[in-house]
Amino acid sequence: MHIGRSYQLKEFLVWTRRTIYWVLLIGAVPTLLYEGLGVKWLAIPWTVVALLGTATAFIVGFKNTQTYNRTWEARQIWGSILNSSRSWGVMSRDFLTHQPHETKQLVYRHFAWLTALRYQMRESRVWENSTNRSNQEYKKFYTIPERETTLDEELAKYLPAAELRYILTTKNRAVQLMSLQSKTIRSLFDRQLLDSYQFVEMERMVKEFYDHQGRSERIKNFPYPRQFATINGFFIKLFCFLLPFGLLKEFDKLNEGMEGIMKGNMVWMVIPFSVLISWVYTSLEVVGESTENPFEGNANDVPISQMSRTIEIDMREMLGETDLPPALQPKNNIIL
Repeated sequence: MHIGRSYQLKEFLVWTRRTIYWVLLIGAVPTLLYEGLGVKWLAIPWTVVALLGTATAFIVGFKNTQTYNRTWEARQIWGSILNSSRSWGVMSRDFLTHQPHETKQLVYRHFAWLTALRYQMRESRVWENSTNRSNQEYKKFYTIPERETTLDEELAKYLPAAELRYILTTKNRAVQLMSLQSKTIRSLFDRQLLDSYQFVEMERMVKEFYDHQGRSERIKNFPYPRQFATINGFFIKLFCFLLPFGLLKEFDKLNEGMEGIMKGNMVWMVIPFSVLISWVYTSLEVVGESTENPFEGNANDVPISQMSRTIEIDMREMLGETDLPPALQPKNNIIL
């Protein structure tokens, strides 16, 4: 997540420079053929390009709205995880006032659940965009905590050795960690360390965490529909390709009322203007792409690592601990 005032124009241009090279070539070739070699039949009616541009604008706007909704839903899910985790910490402490060992076990296993879940969210999917060259280059400006240490090392901070060995053999580690929470709660109830009301409330919280995890997994494992993504990219490429052909005659007409050095040379302005217009469309496309997968490890992700660390600090303070991990800090205004 970018937490600065805005992205700088320079870094945005660097991020999209490969697209700029592409649309520059597309704009230059037909202009050179039309004006330099006199191939006048290359020009096409502007109305055709305008209609295509309008249709493309609608579908790009639709996609960006939907991809933003995916990211906003992901942020709401993890906001709910943060709030529910604080409630879990209070319950674990106050329902087991005279059982500090059990309280710590429930709280630290919750840290392990958060850790397993965020590592699962950072796993790669074939439809994600984190492997794009531009995104790979931009990663040098920030760090992804899940790429810095292994899951085994992180879980070892919170789980006893036997429990850690078991969890590492499972496929969905976050699910099994929450299952252990329910098993522990049942054991506490059987030992009469929890009354019926407390048992039901804590089991309700387990169900709530499963719900949060399932919603988060739905966004992670179900991409923005590929048919919409495909037609969106096709329309933009087609529009950018045809745009300079549609501008040729329009700029040629401007020579009639022009004086001075630009008289007879207005067609050459097709190149910068077609690049500018194409860049606007392609930039909207890449912004949408960088928003549609909010857990993939790109600069616009939901900051689940930072939120998990905030939860850990808050809950450890509830236990009265003073040796707390530091809050995660942004690097170049980006924090994950």
